[in-house]
Amino acid sequence: MKKLLLAALASTALTTPVMAEEITQFRIGLLGGENAQDRLNNNECLRAKTEELLGVETKLFAPADYNGVIQGLLGGTIDMAWLGASGYAKTYLSDPEAVEPILVKVNVDGGYGYYSVGFARKDSGIETLEDMKGKTFGFGDPNSTSGFLIPSIEIPEMTGATMTSGDYFGEVKFSGGHEQTIVGVNNGDFDGGVTWADGLGDWEDGYNSGALRRAVDAGLVDMNDLVKIWQSKPIPEGPIVLRKDLPEDVKVKFTALMASLPAMDPECAYGVLSGEAKGVMPIGHDAYKVIIEARQLKSN
Repeated sequence: MKKLLLAALASTALTTPVMAEEITQFRIGLLGGENAQDRLNNNECLRAKTEELLGVETKLFAPADYNGVIQGLLGGTIDMAWLGASGYAKTYLSDPEAVEPILVKVNVDGGYGYYSVGFARKDSGIETLEDMKGKTFGFGDPNSTSGFLIPSIEIPEMTGATMTSGDYFGEVKFSGGHEQTIVGVNNGDFDGGVTWADGLGDWEDGYNSGALRRAVDAGLVDMNDLVKIWQSKPIPEGPIVLRKDLPEDVKVKFTALMASLPAMDPECAYGVLSGEAKGVMPIGHDAYKVIIEARQLKSN
């Protein structure tokens, strides 16, 4: 039924612009994690397609951190974003009526999970999490699922220690985002760090999709210089969300556009979805209850 719905949306909703008197512009928020210009470049095709479809000016916003997008959604200055699961949890816990999940990225294997991946330089001699004891560990953003929330829960379960600097790791630092963590480890600023990947494909390519793949595509790292030292349990991929109070016709049109993007423009979809993907599928709030509970526990 969901496939039929999306097929119907895709075939009927992309032909004429919305008569969108209720909105004067549409604003797309882009999470931090790589430099702003790369984020803007990767999503320019989506901006242009959205503007043509909705018939209103469409803008991209690339705040410095995850919280900039979250606050934009909460404050009504951003209409759409692809959030991480933890970012969605924070948005929901702040205001349950602010946004609604519409779609989730589907990996080439048909699943919608991904992993937090711990890594270090191969020439550092670090091969396992145990080798990181007393060394500098790099997180990404405090609102990142794979760059903070999940490793901050699972790693202490393994080590029996907290993530406080000097307890197990010599120092725990926030890099500011996934790209900064990857570059920081590669340059020796951190002994090890975590980022996200779908875990599919080859390590040498940075897997099929995720921050490592982005970094390889951008020429920032050679994966042969890095080694994996830890991997989390599967994490549900974060949702593409829309503000709940957008007009229904706008929601339908944009959802259809995103659902059609991988088939309609694979190159655009590659940039928007951070690498190779099978497509997108409908997703709802219930898929993120476990992450919402995890954020609540961390904040208590």
